[in-house]
Amino acid sequence: MKRGPRETADSSRRLTRRSILLGTAQLGIVGVLGARMSSMQVDQADTYRMLAEENRINIGLIPPARGIIYDINGVVLADNEQHYSIVMTREGAGDVDEVLARLGRLISLDPEKLEKAREELKVRSAFVPVTVAERISWEDLARVTVNAPALPGVVAEHGRSRHYPQGADLAHVVGYVGPVSDYDLSRIDDQDPLLQIPRFQIGKTMVENQLEQELRGSAGTKRVEVNAAGRVMRELDRVEGIPGADVQLTIDARLQNYMHARLDGESAAAIVIDVTNGDIKGLASTPAFDPNVFVQGISTSLWNELNERDIDSQLHRRPLAAKAVQGTYPPGSTFKMVTALAALEDGVIQADDTVRCVGHIDVFDVRFHCWKRAGHGNMNLNDSLKHSCDVYYYDIAQRVGIDKMAAMGRKLGLGERHDLPLSAIRSGIMPDKAWKRAARGEDWRIGDTVNASIGQGYVATSPLQLAVMTARIATGRSVKPRLVRSIGGVEQPSGAGESLGLNENNLRRVRRAMFDVSNNNRGTAYRSRIAVEEFKMAGKTGTSQVRRITAEERRAGVTRNADLPWNRRDHALFVSFAPADNPKYAVAVVVEHGGGGSTVAAPIARDVMLQALYDGTPPLEAYPSAVRGRIAEQQKHIATMLRDIRPGPTVEEA
Repeated sequence: MKRGPRETADSSRRLTRRSILLGTAQLGIVGVLGARMSSMQVDQADTYRMLAEENRINIGLIPPARGIIYDINGVVLADNEQHYSIVMTREGAGDVDEVLARLGRLISLDPEKLEKAREELKVRSAFVPVTVAERISWEDLARVTVNAPALPGVVAEHGRSRHYPQGADLAHVVGYVGPVSDYDLSRIDDQDPLLQIPRFQIGKTMVENQLEQELRGSAGTKRVEVNAAGRVMRELDRVEGIPGADVQLTIDARLQNYMHARLDGESAAAIVIDVTNGDIKGLASTPAFDPNVFVQGISTSLWNELNERDIDSQLHRRPLAAKAVQGTYPPGSTFKMVTALAALEDGVIQADDTVRCVGHIDVFDVRFHCWKRAGHGNMNLNDSLKHSCDVYYYDIAQRVGIDKMAAMGRKLGLGERHDLPLSAIRSGIMPDKAWKRAARGEDWRIGDTVNASIGQGYVATSPLQLAVMTARIATGRSVKPRLVRSIGGVEQPSGAGESLGLNENNLRRVRRAMFDVSNNNRGTAYRSRIAVEEFKMAGKTGTSQVRRITAEERRAGVTRNADLPWNRRDHALFVSFAPADNPKYAVAVVVEHGGGGSTVAAPIARDVMLQALYDGTPPLEAYPSAVRGRIAEQQKHIATMLRDIRPGPTVEEA
């Protein structure tokens, strides 16, 4: 049907309005886009320029220099030494196996680390460097550099890593560092981005671990230009980090070296404490290990060797264990001062009261023997310590009771975890009635008290605790052990301690008895006395039973402790302080499965004490005349051992 002129005009007007509306909308959209483009190009230009810059420039972290650890005299115990390593990139090498084979013909490559490098080269980006060899010698570095044209993708780098100049002698004090692991990240709540740096070293044990935050320092930064693939093109600038704080310990490295040499061949621990301020001058555990082998990661074979688990083996002496703080042992007769002071303070005995020892005592239907089967006769306090009579303590313990004995033990530092920056410090056990109910679900028995009176049964102490106990008896103060003298130059609190509140007359009687142990010709440690008057030593022997010889073993001819396998023999202990009339040092020695305290531990403690008092090798006149020939030979032997130890530089040299 044909439209008329009027209809055609109406249709044209509708089309014209629609076109105008569409055109207006289009112009509006173009205007909005234009305004947005103007805003992005002019108003927000800086923002988008920054985003583009971030795509082109990466900010990386620079590990700070780790704080240095010194001894009391400024001898370096842990420092940072320059080392050289070999790295490889997959894209530069091309045929990785062929290049590694060439490299292996030039320098020695550790098979385990080489295999690990191969795996990393497979999974990492082609341009990311992977470490193939670490801590190579200067000669190896030169050999690789000269042959660089035949080693595409191989680059020699230099850096700094931890070094322990004193080797094994300070391993159980300073500890060691190692590359941060996934396990480390899972167990510590630390958001420091430094921990994300591949193979960044952190403290794993002892002071290195416990003072990690102080020693680590703060990261520096560097800006590097990268291409679209992420490859570093050039470094634009850098800001160095803040080095970690230096730490000075109370340890005397020279004394520590001597202690390790003197304990050589034993599974043992020894501690020297300055009783005037609590400073630990020496803290030795043997056997030990070289902490330097852990710095870059230890081999599986060496790790297995250090963790020997065959308890029947003579070699089961736990070189990784810091026995001085992690080992706990029945204190044996070194505990008798605790029982004596508890009874004196409670008033159940006087110093002159006597107990008759006939070689045993019967408690209900159980017979408890003295170490001297024939008995000691009438014993007062002084005699009981001098002869180490067991029956005397069996008797007075029943009168004073375990709870008061335990309270005295805690007052003297037993059953307490002393606050030192060392790993896995043990608190030991200072048992009482409540402890047995909670730990064993049983009531305390009178036989338990009798056993505890001579440091057996449930009582367990560490060498550190025994040294603290001795220092507190010597001074009458709550001496607290201190291992760190200063951090970043800031002096740490003294451990001199306040008065224990014990009766001074009671302390004086116990000290006098300890003096007679070492200086009376009937004392158990008389053969290990100090001969010079000005340095006379007070002490107490101890032998803690590991297991009894059974009737069957006796029938088979095993009658002495020495007849047993090494790991079933008694522990030997000795505690002492000197000079007796004006105490300066307290010493504790524990020799695992050493046998008698008087024959094994006491001579070691005497020698260590003299080394501390003389601040070096003592004259032969300091020893009893009967042993001077043997001591002269011993000093020569130890001097030879000490010459093999590389001395660390002092703080001035570093």
